Amino acid sequence: MAKSIFYHAGCPVCVSAEHDIINLIGKDNVEIVHLGEDRSRIAEAEKAGVKSVPALVTPNGNVLHINFGTSIADVKG
Repeated sequence: MAKSIFYHAGCPVCVSAEHDIINLIGKDNVEIVHLGEDRSRIAEAEKAGVKSVPALVTPNGNVLHINFGTSIADVKG
């Protein structure tokens, strides 16, 4: 099974959502990407359709935006 990808920027909203996602779908089923620490993946997130973080991209390519934390434009700086 392909993993979901959870993108976030490290803010309290994002960290809280990360914990909830891991508890819901399991650590082995999700890749966590902290865009503040791995800026090289911002373009990947945008290409997947991420408009704000935290966001979960499912294996089918659906983007689930969770509790608006910050826009992807703000993450890019």
